[in-house]
Amino acid sequence: MNDTEKPADTPSEEEDFGDPRTYDPDFKGPVSNRSCTDVLCCMIFLLCIVGYIVLGLVAWVHGDPRRAAYPTDSQGHFCGQKGTPNENKTILFYFNLLRCTSPSVLLNLQCPTTQICVSKCPEKFLTYVEMQLLYTKDKSHWEDYRQFCKNTAKPVKSLTQLLLDDDCPTAIFPSKPFLQRCFPDFSTKNGTLTIGSQIVFQDGNGGTRSVIELGAANGINKLLDAKSLGLKVFEDYATTWYWILIGLMIAMVLSWIFLILLRFIAGCLFWVFMIGVIGIIGYGIWHCYQQYTNLQEHPRSVLTVYDIGIQTNISMYFELQQTWFTLMIILCIIEVIVILMLIFLRNRIRVAIILLKEGSKAIGYVPSTLVYPALTFILLSICICYWVVTAVFLATSGVPVYKVIAPEGHCIHENQTCDPEIFNTTEIAKACPGALCNFAFYGGKSLYHQYIPTFHVYNLFVFLWLINFVIALGQCALAGAFATYYWAMKKPDDIPRYPLFTAFGRAIRYHTGSLAFGSLIIALIQMFKIVLEYLDHRLKRTENTLSKFLQCCLRCCFWCLENAIKFLNRNAYIMIAIYGRNFCRSAKDAFNLLMRNVLKVAVTDEVTYFVLFLGKILVAGSIGVLAFLFFTQRLPVIAQGPASLNYYWVPLLTVILGSYLIAHGFFSVYAMCVETIFICFCEDLERNDGSTEKPYFITPNLHGILIKKQLVPQKQKE
Repeated sequence: MNDTEKPADTPSEEEDFGDPRTYDPDFKGPVSNRSCTDVLCCMIFLLCIVGYIVLGLVAWVHGDPRRAAYPTDSQGHFCGQKGTPNENKTILFYFNLLRCTSPSVLLNLQCPTTQICVSKCPEKFLTYVEMQLLYTKDKSHWEDYRQFCKNTAKPVKSLTQLLLDDDCPTAIFPSKPFLQRCFPDFSTKNGTLTIGSQIVFQDGNGGTRSVIELGAANGINKLLDAKSLGLKVFEDYATTWYWILIGLMIAMVLSWIFLILLRFIAGCLFWVFMIGVIGIIGYGIWHCYQQYTNLQEHPRSVLTVYDIGIQTNISMYFELQQTWFTLMIILCIIEVIVILMLIFLRNRIRVAIILLKEGSKAIGYVPSTLVYPALTFILLSICICYWVVTAVFLATSGVPVYKVIAPEGHCIHENQTCDPEIFNTTEIAKACPGALCNFAFYGGKSLYHQYIPTFHVYNLFVFLWLINFVIALGQCALAGAFATYYWAMKKPDDIPRYPLFTAFGRAIRYHTGSLAFGSLIIALIQMFKIVLEYLDHRLKRTENTLSKFLQCCLRCCFWCLENAIKFLNRNAYIMIAIYGRNFCRSAKDAFNLLMRNVLKVAVTDEVTYFVLFLGKILVAGSIGVLAFLFFTQRLPVIAQGPASLNYYWVPLLTVILGSYLIAHGFFSVYAMCVETIFICFCEDLERNDGSTEKPYFITPNLHGILIKKQLVPQKQKE
């Protein structure tokens, strides 16, 4: 149909974009003459960002990160803060741990006893009474003991003063610093918990107490085990960080090489992927079998995971036959699944290979797209850092709040707010002899402090919105660049200069509102999932079988919904990049287009993603095997690995995870390229028929394998 035959009621040219019933001879890719879309959502998004910045500034004014970095004594002073009398006193010391009933009480500074800042923890057991007796013979004993007393403490001269003195602890124990706090030096001796090799000790009041009488003993012992595990992991990272970086650099180079080879030998490289993945999984099966057979000679290896329970020493699990047998079964199942998928998807894999070749050409003509994931990483890092900093400042907002603490527990004014400056002159001090006015926490009664929980929720929600917006911006910019490649009749002559930069500018200038709209939907779903997990955590003690079932159903539904919306959003962003419409119209057009080509969608997207996923697995698995051989001293020919590792799996898992993320960043560009080319291909089929007047923009090879024997597109219903 030419212009003279065009009916009078035919839509205008701006309305014709994407309509398969109307042919526009001037359409050559992404529309350049476009206007702003979803302006209202854009304004809301910008207002939320402004509010987010204001929240960060207000939190910065009221918050103090030192409260999270430094422990606080009973007077509200920071331990270890520079420019204060406590500058060299970086550790918090508790006068009487017997008044602390659990580890959480100790760690949250809610222990009803005096707390002071000290430069080191006690190294021996000594009671206050014993010190006074020794002081009469040797004055140096007081100097050693006074560092664990208040600044106003002085040697007593009579028994009455000794009984009334509360400036010093009744006893000190051998302790070690943990989380910048002095904890008793718990250890085991012949299976018995001890403190400094002692099982019983005097409490300073004439009585004898055992270690078990410390209510927090068992919990603290577990914390110390966790501390030991953390220190060993940190030591492994400190020893191997250089090799970890080398492994990640190798993964980056290997990913880049694969992307280059995909352009020339996609078919051959695919079979390299297949053989590599099957071989890596096969090596894992063989290694698990070897470990399983070797452990049959050890009688303790027949124990199960239930027998040993939860252990902080991870290596204990690798000494069990059950662990290696379970891993071997899992790897065998994965191996069978991969082989079956290769058998049943062999024809569709041919289509994916052709698409990958076409995508390789597109990336070859627009190589800047391989660098774009770095920009996405930088923007995501900024969002994450801002969220963390704002959360820390919000958590540390407030002023010191002091509470009345009665060591003996017989004061009617206990837990009331007090002022330490005038506490000794108040009626509370007279009514409750021995009561203390100690620092409790940071808070306040102002309007700002009352809404801090709401600000935390707002901080999290805007963070999720920004994260999804950055991802959406990257998808739209890449889609615009690849669509520019597809709709160029003579490649690369008709491809304009800087297609990625142009597409990025269009997305920011015209479609910030549309991208914010799509990312808002994902953020709301993710927020609902977080709320669901929070409720599950809070109601865990009261839940029954029915509630557990409903929670599992809700998790499954939200997971499916989130992935379905993400898939639809990606295709909507492609339509936005091409035609410049608003989000809802683009999502509708993308959905209808996919439904009209639902069989081709199953052939292209899923199979292509499967092939790219195998590529990611191959990169991560190859680097993982090399790292395993290196960190376990089984590859001495190339380089001598670190010999003093506590857990070789610490750097190994880090390298594998980092390699997979790097490969994902590179291959995600390919995935977006293939998806954009497929959408453009479907549009091309509905716009054109391959004739001289309306030629196809697709390459003959890709057209032939997607359409098979069909030489012309299907006729559209009038």
